[in-house]
Amino acid sequence: MAEFQPVLLTLPSLSPALVMEVLPYGLTFHRIIVQADGRTHDIVIGPEQPDGHVTQKYTNTIIGRYANRIPVGKHALERNGVRAEFEAQANESPRVSLHGGPSGFNTRTWSLIDITPSSSSPPSLFSKTELAHLSPSNYPSNFGLFRYTSPDGEQGYPGELLVEALVALVPPAEQDKTYLRPGENKTEEEYNLGSIVYVYRAKVNKGVTPVNLTNHWGFNLDASLKENDKLADVRSHTLKMKADRIVARDADSLNTNNFISTSSASAHNHNGKKIGEDYPEAGYDDFYVFQPQKINIPKRLPLSSLTDSLDLVKDLLTPAKNSSQTSQTSSSSSSSRGARTDPVVELASEKSGLKLVFDTNQSGAMFYSNGLSKATSGARKKIHGGSGIKDHGDAYEPGTAAFLEFHDILSAFLDPANKNKEDTLLTSDELYNNYVRCDVMFKEPVPAQRSA
Repeated sequence: MAEFQPVLLTLPSLSPALVMEVLPYGLTFHRIIVQADGRTHDIVIGPEQPDGHVTQKYTNTIIGRYANRIPVGKHALERNGVRAEFEAQANESPRVSLHGGPSGFNTRTWSLIDITPSSSSPPSLFSKTELAHLSPSNYPSNFGLFRYTSPDGEQGYPGELLVEALVALVPPAEQDKTYLRPGENKTEEEYNLGSIVYVYRAKVNKGVTPVNLTNHWGFNLDASLKENDKLADVRSHTLKMKADRIVARDADSLNTNNFISTSSASAHNHNGKKIGEDYPEAGYDDFYVFQPQKINIPKRLPLSSLTDSLDLVKDLLTPAKNSSQTSQTSSSSSSSRGARTDPVVELASEKSGLKLVFDTNQSGAMFYSNGLSKATSGARKKIHGGSGIKDHGDAYEPGTAAFLEFHDILSAFLDPANKNKEDTLLTSDELYNNYVRCDVMFKEPVPAQRSA
């Protein structure tokens, strides 16, 4: 079926360092292939077959209309005097509506937008200036534009919501490369292999509605090494998060509108230590709020700003330099980023030498270590040492992925302190704009790490 036919995105090269397969079903990042050091890595977990995402839910898919958990029932909505009513539908439990309800955006088929000059339905939430940064030759090539229209009342959400998504691969800037010689153990330079960018935009046709989108991607940077029968888990990965608190949640993981400081909970102080250090018994499933920083690319702006000259993607699509090219001064590093925020999350593996560096305009990220997974349920990709067969007993186990879901605070519209501010509500005169950029870095592992 067309909804499970991957849209291939690739950097221009005979041997591209970065390739993605994007499925129209759930706008799913089915594969993210990284070529480094003569090895091929698929850095996201998931089923072997594209249609496996129907039952292996929330694996590298978009989440919407609302990420994470909302209390089931009717809720009065108000933003800037605009009112509506919303009824959250149960799916995770009688008290909890998870990831947009029983049939969220992860179950919908997204259409690839026709960007040819003769298109009868061109992109409407990206400006002419922004589209000019994208080369239409051989489209889709290194980018794709996708669309879904959510009907008024879908899963209880008010208003018709038009959503358009840009998914793009960005090549690295030119860089000199040197490699370890035989017998050398010194740490060599870190190189940029390219970047993954997604931009989610939305507008509602009337009133006000909750909107809080994310991609539910799960990473394992060692999964493709296949050096033994057991799948490498992520507890040996290092994680750095510039977060100062986590959301305090109740027994059903609903937001209590309270917070826990990461400085008072060592397990949640991810300062570059290994994930397995201070690892909770049940693993991680927590929302981290980033430390305050200036956001130059707004997450919500007046719809009237969407003119031909609007440009919020230029800096997102600018090639990144490697660490040595930006480490001389903090000001030079900042200027090379343009309007992008500073990095907020870094996930790295010494064994594979891969590192992911994320920046975003969202206020936090959910970190989930795949604690609810079972080897008996679902399938594991063949490139990760699995059979690729559903329910074959060799699927992913707890601790085998780091899901990093960038979005705003869950159920923020239920906290009176957020009224008319960061409330995750969108009115009909506003444009929703959510971006995440992931720079894929590589540092050649020393032999001891490579063979470990």
